[in-house]
Amino acid sequence: MKVGSARAAAADWVFGHASQEPGFLGAYFSGSTVALADDAQLPAASDVDVVLVTAQPKPGLKPGKFRHHGTLVEASYLPWDQLASAEHVLGTYYLAGSFRTDTIIADPTGRLSRLHSQVSGHFAERAWVRRRCENARQRIENGLRAIDPSAPWPEQVTGWLFPTGVTTHVLLVAALRNPTVRLRYLAARGVLSDYGHVTLYEDLLSLLGCAELGPQRVQHHLAELARTFDAAAAVARTPFAFSTDITAMARPIAIDGSRALIRAGWHREAVFWIAATFARCQMILAADGAPPLQRALAPAFDAITADLGIVPGDGILRRARDVWEFLPGLWETTEEILSANPGIVAT
Repeated sequence: MKVGSARAAAADWVFGHASQEPGFLGAYFSGSTVALADDAQLPAASDVDVVLVTAQPKPGLKPGKFRHHGTLVEASYLPWDQLASAEHVLGTYYLAGSFRTDTIIADPTGRLSRLHSQVSGHFAERAWVRRRCENARQRIENGLRAIDPSAPWPEQVTGWLFPTGVTTHVLLVAALRNPTVRLRYLAARGVLSDYGHVTLYEDLLSLLGCAELGPQRVQHHLAELARTFDAAAAVARTPFAFSTDITAMARPIAIDGSRALIRAGWHREAVFWIAATFARCQMILAADGAPPLQRALAPAFDAITADLGIVPGDGILRRARDVWEFLPGLWETTEEILSANPGIVAT
């Protein structure tokens, strides 16, 4: 499917369904498809991200992933107060990219168009790019502080994993590139290669714990994840923010997308999303799975966390400290990219 056709399908859903919801203030595209041309082929392991702007301050769980006219759409809510000023959007690394270009689907109040006009004109200014890099670094620090060593083990793993993965976003933001989710490590590798910092990439992988993992071992973990994924998807009942990521409909992204990376030689780059999906499946199984099913599938999760070098107890906190200690060097490289990036303009 072409990206333009996928966007048209997502827009049709917005106008036919989402726009009828109370408090609807508009919608825009987000995520990896923002940078793709209409005539580009939509990758098989990609969905179309749509943000629904709402007047409701606490809109509840997002609609998540669903199919509409053959397109896999992922819709999420965003309260208007998070877009209330151009300054806030310009300084928030995961918001600004959607207003760099015109991604607006629906704008009944005209507010989103005004915001796009304000943000796009200042997006590449050095002060705002650095502010967004700082915002990403703050997200790492806040996430590491929030790790609860008394929480269930899968929650501890995700509490460490996602802040650790945001180290790639700091670099992507400095390079004016999309801080993608599933492909963040592969994207960061491209940035570090382009700017002459390839050695730091091995450090990023070491921080994640997968620098020495070979393709056969990662393929083994993916096969075990597929078994766990199918079991979790079959029993899932409790609503989680990520619930629609663990469904038969979303399987091509989590499983097939990871397999494609491995086959392309990017097995280490597949590890982040394999581990994240494993942990989420375990959370579903803990909430909705029968104890025998949980016990049968637990060793596969234990195996991948062991390969990443994280074990229950103080292991998570030790690995969190490793990330903290890595941040000064990460920031030094970030500053060098900011200085060398020809797309950044002085202010």
